Amino acid sequence: MKLWVESSTAWATWLRTLLLCSLLPGGFAFAADSLSTVSSKKGLQVQMIDDALVLGVKHAALNFNVGRLLLSVEKTNSVPFISGTRTFYFDRTYLESLDQRIKPLSDSGALVSLILLNYAGSDPALNPILLHPGYDVACPNRLSAFNTVTAEGATCFEAAMALIAQYFSAGNPGHGRVVNYIVGNEVNSHWYWCNMGKVSMETFADDYLRTMRLCHAAVRRHSRTARVYLSLEHHWNMRYATDDTRQTFAGRPFIDYFARRAKEGGDFDWHVAFHPYPENLFEPRTWNDKSATRSEDTPRITFKNIEMLPRYLRRTELLYQGERRRVILSEQGFHSPAPQEGQLWQAAAYCYAYRKVAELDGIDAFILHRHVDHQGEGGLNLGLWERKPGTISEPGQKKRLYEIFRAADTPAWEEAFRFALPIIGITNWSQLSSY
Repeated sequence: MKLWVESSTAWATWLRTLLLCSLLPGGFAFAADSLSTVSSKKGLQVQMIDDALVLGVKHAALNFNVGRLLLSVEKTNSVPFISGTRTFYFDRTYLESLDQRIKPLSDSGALVSLILLNYAGSDPALNPILLHPGYDVACPNRLSAFNTVTAEGATCFEAAMALIAQYFSAGNPGHGRVVNYIVGNEVNSHWYWCNMGKVSMETFADDYLRTMRLCHAAVRRHSRTARVYLSLEHHWNMRYATDDTRQTFAGRPFIDYFARRAKEGGDFDWHVAFHPYPENLFEPRTWNDKSATRSEDTPRITFKNIEMLPRYLRRTELLYQGERRRVILSEQGFHSPAPQEGQLWQAAAYCYAYRKVAELDGIDAFILHRHVDHQGEGGLNLGLWERKPGTISEPGQKKRLYEIFRAADTPAWEEAFRFALPIIGITNWSQLSSY
């Protein structure tokens, strides 16, 4: 299997690196970029690029299957890339298709986040390299943790991240720009979304920390400001209910353990991508959540008590060089139930959540999930659009939420949001600070 070609001398390695990097559009990229900022926190997990631009999205999240990028053999149209003394070959078609989505978004001024995923694939030559050695085929979503356990797996992962960071860096202006890298998905429910088998929290955290370090190091070779995030769902002092404690764990003890272990090995600036869904995903009226309290032992963090997260991250032992870890809310949404009031409740929930986050220091983005209702989400209808009947996620009719979302960060927001006040049970938005 030809994953790389060894070079015989230091001179040959240097010359090949110069040549092969020049084959990447934009050539070499240097860490000379500045921190990107935008005017609002409004974001979306984007399905339709043109529609996202119409909506004025300022933060865009896209799924990226890292395993789809690597090729087991060199092909005519592959992208060669040297990492260390090895030449890797990556799928140019997949890379360019990703850029076709990223570039119009970043050109519009939106900050783009990649959600790094590792699906079990169909290439029998690649699966042993890419899938975590503990990956259990019985897991429900075919999503493996990254294999940074073996030398070969770690080298492939780091090379893939270095290529992506170079290709989508500020130093490569012919392409789109990515500013955030989210490693895995909802790792405190790792059995479902980042599988390495049935393991303890500590075992998972130590493995995940190694992967985070490799990703951070690769990204920072091409950007001084791009951020790397760990991913958590809303269970904070409780775990998602399963019969096996080796499948899920609570977010708070994980953060504490991860931070301590990171400092023991040499701290780095990791950040937090959090998903504060309502306690019941089928009930959009999150202001009624009972398990989201303002005590330190709150079972969940949802939008009702979202201020608890940046507050917790102010703890001295969690700081990096005296600064608080940044937070993006990278996936959350509100179901529209079947009754006529369902779309009204969904829209009101967004108003409630957006106004809370807009005023909250320490949270940089609120990235809504989804753009269009999706058939594969177990009956949840989370989109700005209804899906067309008989399709998986083809847009049908716009929902009530669509125009509310578009107005959220414009001067028209107050008029657009006014309908939600009596539904929530308040008379003005300033009451949310004590609600």
